[in-house]
Amino acid sequence: MNFYFEAAKTLDRLDAKQGSIKGVLATLPEKDRKRTAALVIETLKYKVVLNEVIKASKLMTEERKLSSRNLALILCHDILLSKGGIQAGDGPLKQAILRHKTRLNSEFIRIKIRRGAKSNEELAQVGDARAAQIPRYVRINTTMWTTEDAIKHYESKGFILSGPFESSKGFAIDQHIPNLLNFSPQTQFQNDMPYKTGKVILQDKASCFPALVLAPPALESSVVIDATAAPGNKTSHLSALMQNKGKLFAFERDHKRFSTLKMMLSKANCRNVEPVNIDFLTVQPNDKTYSAVTHILLDPSCSGSGIVNRLDHLLENEEEDDTDQTERLTKLSNFQLTMIRHAMKFPRVIKIVYSTCSIHAMENEHVVREALQCAEAQAGGFVLAPQGDVLPAWPRRGLTEEMHKAEDALSVIRCSPDHDATNGFFVSCFVRAAGSQQGINVTQVKRKMPDLEGDDSTEVSQTKRAKKAKKKRKGTH
Repeated sequence: MNFYFEAAKTLDRLDAKQGSIKGVLATLPEKDRKRTAALVIETLKYKVVLNEVIKASKLMTEERKLSSRNLALILCHDILLSKGGIQAGDGPLKQAILRHKTRLNSEFIRIKIRRGAKSNEELAQVGDARAAQIPRYVRINTTMWTTEDAIKHYESKGFILSGPFESSKGFAIDQHIPNLLNFSPQTQFQNDMPYKTGKVILQDKASCFPALVLAPPALESSVVIDATAAPGNKTSHLSALMQNKGKLFAFERDHKRFSTLKMMLSKANCRNVEPVNIDFLTVQPNDKTYSAVTHILLDPSCSGSGIVNRLDHLLENEEEDDTDQTERLTKLSNFQLTMIRHAMKFPRVIKIVYSTCSIHAMENEHVVREALQCAEAQAGGFVLAPQGDVLPAWPRRGLTEEMHKAEDALSVIRCSPDHDATNGFFVSCFVRAAGSQQGINVTQVKRKMPDLEGDDSTEVSQTKRAKKAKKKRKGTH
């Protein structure tokens, strides 16, 4: 029964909103992952129906041994929908379910008749129709090969550079994100060698925005933080943008997700990343290990309300009343604001990107406007980066009515699953205003990072000053 217990615990974690389906399944022991994942996904597809069957049959009230609702769901799935039935020895839990087999079957058939379903498959929860309009996005891992090489590879496999919806073999170069290819939504990459070896990474287009907006400089002196790194897609993107130079600290507090993160980073050849298995909020900003950090990426836990493709629609099969939703969003937004405020305390940080895969203003515009007014922002001189520095070619910006100032809405990005062929997403960018100071002057930070000032490094500046002084002395004589 261990297999069933593991599947039930996985459902418990999903109920507790400890991550996306894909993220939670990725933390399962590898030897049982495929089998457990299949059962969990299939159970979620029929969860609404199975709950009705359990309630109508009074299974939970008559069998006290079944104290776990999710274990009952898992076992009922296999007794009603699996050809092999329950794959376990004749223990007390299995016998408890088998005693009710006839009644469970009867209630299941009644539901089929009531819903007019001609097959079991018609009872399964279907996905969001918008998912069919989202291409399969493939980011080229430029630490291992080039986009040109990738295009040649896929063309040699019969793919045609014509567009992701032209045919099942069609693909295109993305118009907004460098090194991103768009394939047909039905394209599978599980057996694709570049995917297996980390040369390509399956990552939604909107999920590529945060690293691109943060744009950490590709310098050996760069020090960057990804505050909530697992499973590692955004971290590997940052590493590629940094060309494996400098230092990138990747924080993940959950031990299982941390293991997934390390495997992902190893596979993607991220040599400048140091994974750290601690909570970002416990890090002291003045700790000498992290006090030199200048760029921070924040993609904290959120409602995930913007996700319409892949598997996570299966988590939306139970209605949530307005009070419960407001309470949940309030807790999330408070946590998200705490993350931003903590990031602003790092003495040398000059750029912070905050993003969510949510469509709710409470987690997006509201958090940003509160962050702009917090004590840390006022003390550190943090403002929103202008539109010209935040993917200016992207047309969909923030909700004006949800911000204090209309121009602030232009500084943030939204992605709509209805119109943009992506999951719902939100990105904002805080920068330290010129001349602001918190522990160290921004000018001092920039002098240590020549790319921010052209060639005006400390040494160059000193040379220029010396020449000016010499000319002045000659003029005096």
